[in-house]
Amino acid sequence: MVGLLAAADLLALLLAGALSVYGRLVLDGQYPPVLYGQLWPILGVFILAYGLSGLYPGVCVSPADELRRVVLSTSFIYLVLGSGIFLVRQGETYSRSVFLLAWGLSLLLVLLGRWLVRHLFARCDWWGYPVLILGAGRTGELVIQTLKKQPWFGLKPVAVLDDNPAMRGDLAGVPVVGALALAPLLARQRDIHYGIVAIPGVNRQRLLTILEDYGHSFAHLLMIPDLFGLASLWVGARDLGGILGLEISQRLLLPGSRMTKALLDLSLTLLLVSLLLPLLLLVVILIKLDSPGPLFYGHQRVGRHGATFVAWKFRTMVENADQVLENYLQANPALQQQWQADQKLRYDPRVTTVGRLLRRTSLDELPQLWNVLRGEMSLVGPRPIVGDEIERYADTYKLYTRVLPGLTGLWQVSGRNNVSYPARVNLDAYYVRNWSVWLDIYILARTVWVVITGEGAY
Repeated sequence: MVGLLAAADLLALLLAGALSVYGRLVLDGQYPPVLYGQLWPILGVFILAYGLSGLYPGVCVSPADELRRVVLSTSFIYLVLGSGIFLVRQGETYSRSVFLLAWGLSLLLVLLGRWLVRHLFARCDWWGYPVLILGAGRTGELVIQTLKKQPWFGLKPVAVLDDNPAMRGDLAGVPVVGALALAPLLARQRDIHYGIVAIPGVNRQRLLTILEDYGHSFAHLLMIPDLFGLASLWVGARDLGGILGLEISQRLLLPGSRMTKALLDLSLTLLLVSLLLPLLLLVVILIKLDSPGPLFYGHQRVGRHGATFVAWKFRTMVENADQVLENYLQANPALQQQWQADQKLRYDPRVTTVGRLLRRTSLDELPQLWNVLRGEMSLVGPRPIVGDEIERYADTYKLYTRVLPGLTGLWQVSGRNNVSYPARVNLDAYYVRNWSVWLDIYILARTVWVVITGEGAY
């Protein structure tokens, strides 16, 4: 696993360097490629920096956190390299454009290479590290299901232990093999270095006993606290004079981060509008040719602080859409339940021919760039909801209103219409609790892929 990731990183860095050097040479570069080949030892420094930042073995690293670590580590090494060349008075020897291009390509290719390696090998039996789950209750089951669903985290549940004899058998496809006392033996026999204590709610003395008796058997012991729903990306342990404290960074309250998000929204929106103007005009023409009616459709949505605003889309439905839907559901009562559950139909009779194409490619939402410029929406955020959906958000509604709703978000890059409504609510809550600029950048990058593939769109 570590070898594959390191090899992918080296290959990506070499490819970035070669493309930048020879690309500059094609554009009338003045310096021979062999000059840059003398810098090959710097590749080892990159790998060392990646290792120090926790990118190897990369276990339990979220995509947003991996993005942050790669960007910061790579940028730091390029900064040191450029400064070193300047200090030894060789700044005129190398092309600055080559270094800038290599830096940008390195960021892109390293991230792409790591994704490709995980995509190809993460589900293989030999990928990752075996992990022993302590606790066969509901929490242990959720942990196993999560790790199986997301194998790129690098932990493979191989066995479960629980002191309750009634729990013997199978838990989410993983065998429950005995009591907690077997942990040291299993860890030694199967060479298991990772353990997860999944017994939230257990009394303090019992938890201390478990950690003291079995914690020494694992080089890495993770404990699932009785704090479901709290932020997970930005939680750090703090030693308060011998007392363990968990610091939960409230990034929504940091003015610098909020300003960065606002600047990101404004700059990227203006860039997108300028680049997509010909496409927008083409869509306008197609809508007019396809069916009678207005070009745009505005609908009241709930925004930050609970204020309502009109979210704009290209019209994708026929006129009298509500009546068409009512007639369709009356003629197809079996679909009533699907509509009531998700407010979505896979084959919606109201959608026009061009509308299906727009929805499939998410082009119908491009007019919401206007909402972003007006400060009513963000490029990334929770899914804009209508007033009737507030009740379904229940206790998480307060979280929803803390930020601007987004043109894209975790729901859009996590399966979209293939995701159940409760899962959508949980994704929105997760986004707000874990919000950061890095998470926004990750979601924007994932959105490009989702739009290209049409994943979950109908």
